[in-house]
Amino acid sequence: MAVKFYRLVKTLKLKRHLKDQLERAASSVALNLAEGSGRFTRKDQKRFYHIAFASLRECQAVLDLADKTEKEMIELADSLAAHIYCLIKS
Repeated sequence: MAVKFYRLVKTLKLKRHLKDQLERAASSVALNLAEGSGRFTRKDQKRFYHIAFASLRECQAVLDLADKTEKEMIELADSLAAHIYCLIKS
């Protein structure tokens, strides 16, 4: 799901500074989820999941700033946030 979100982000047309920031934050979501899932202790896992969650919120803020309202992207971001939240709370 995080990879799908990243790929959708790559297709957006935005001002360069917002596009760069959004792509970095979106890649951070996927990469921190992957790294967290590879950690052995729950504490380590949660730390990376928190970073992924914060990066996703950053993505959502950039989308708001850019006035992007693509339904698929908004719904995917919301669903991804819910999944990450569940990972943190489990």
